[in-house]
Amino acid sequence: MKKLLYIISIVTICSCSHDFLEIYPVTTLNEGNFYQSQEQFIILANGCYIPLREYEKNTHWVISELISDNTSFQFNNVTGEAVRGVIDQFVITSDNRAYADFWNFSYNGINRCNKLLLEIERPEVKWSDLAYKNRSSGEALFLRALYYFNLVRQFGGVPLVLTPIGAPEALNIGRSSESDIYQSVIKDLNSAISQFEGATKIEENGRANLNSSYALLGKVYLTVKDYKNAETVLKKVIDSNKYSLLPNYADLFDSGKKDFKETIFSVQYSENNRELSNRFIFIFAPWTSGGNITMRPAINMISAGWNMPTSDLLNAFEAGDLRKDASIKIWNGRDWDGVTRDIPYTGKYKRPISAPDDRTGDNLPVLRYSDVLLMYAEALNEQGRTAEAIGYVQQVRTRAGLNAPLTGYDKSKLEGLIAKERQVEFCFENQRWYDLKRTGKAIEVMTAHGQREKAQKDFLFSSAYQIQPFKLLAPLPAEQILINNLEQNPGY
Repeated sequence: MKKLLYIISIVTICSCSHDFLEIYPVTTLNEGNFYQSQEQFIILANGCYIPLREYEKNTHWVISELISDNTSFQFNNVTGEAVRGVIDQFVITSDNRAYADFWNFSYNGINRCNKLLLEIERPEVKWSDLAYKNRSSGEALFLRALYYFNLVRQFGGVPLVLTPIGAPEALNIGRSSESDIYQSVIKDLNSAISQFEGATKIEENGRANLNSSYALLGKVYLTVKDYKNAETVLKKVIDSNKYSLLPNYADLFDSGKKDFKETIFSVQYSENNRELSNRFIFIFAPWTSGGNITMRPAINMISAGWNMPTSDLLNAFEAGDLRKDASIKIWNGRDWDGVTRDIPYTGKYKRPISAPDDRTGDNLPVLRYSDVLLMYAEALNEQGRTAEAIGYVQQVRTRAGLNAPLTGYDKSKLEGLIAKERQVEFCFENQRWYDLKRTGKAIEVMTAHGQREKAQKDFLFSSAYQIQPFKLLAPLPAEQILINNLEQNPGY
């Protein structure tokens, strides 16, 4: 059977509507005679991944990485700072298109999952192997949980929709509480685990599976500070013996040889097809670099220069940390002001291998084994079991070339080390902002970061980096307030 990233090309992606609860068609075939066979449900499950693929390459990095202290942008007096630059500086309003697009893609995905979960129980569906039914259900439950997990971490309470509904019904659905959303996410992941337990014999690279569900559930438990349950489910991934750290950190980001040994779940891209590709390097390289980095001089780079490493991130790496050279590259050339200097940019995402244009095929990691190890260490440490936790942190550091034994660590000191390890291990992987919020460090860290940024850059807004507690939640898109009569988050 073909891998996921190739199968989904036959599923039609539709544009996002301004009404988040519109029922999006997932194929061009008639539903009345479509959802009746195993093969058709596999295609329907593939369609549940599409909105995730779209928002990861277009929007999610803006509101989860660019907004953090890890990255910023190269000033561009031609294109300005609209949409993205204002988010980096915390000059955020409810009409910002990045949040609206993320919301719409998320509910597009949720509706696809809801449709599958409803249709898959029809008695007339023919299954040659019930493992495929279990897998398809598990995928929909996992993805719905992931969509809601990212929504609640961005916006707080959001409308909780678990069945397909039409636009008239949407007007009567208000926001559920954060607690209710988290409980729904936990329930979905536990249900996904039950389904995937019956589908282990047909696991495929690129698809959600049993261990990705355990790993995501562990992250959810950490977020709600349920450390005991986080320990339990994360240990299941470790004890499965299915994953390990690659010896060479840089190999994780070799787009010519996709990793499924350490990577537990990632968004799949391919440069063989426009719909399946991303443009990361054509967005993240300095816009003044032309084709010097991408090796595609015909591609206009005027809109690039985003998600570029900050001095805070550069300084977070210890001397001898092999992850730095693998994660961050330096281009010496003309900057926005005409001065030639060394300009750092993300090195995790590469230029095309064979595509003649701007199609690239780097996968976007969502869950890696190193993430599991560091989360497990955090869960242990938070329960006062610091001595047990240290070994799991050491595994990650040893792979990075940091071999010195970790001695003299108490709970507080190890907590700081884990936070730093997560910052450098997962830079450019859309985790930093969520980690800062989860650990209660966002206001402290981002206030200090903002002061350094304003001292270094004279082109920032005068109102930049005015970090207030209400800004830990994003504003609900203005159109949702209007169309669906939702209550806005305070402060916006």
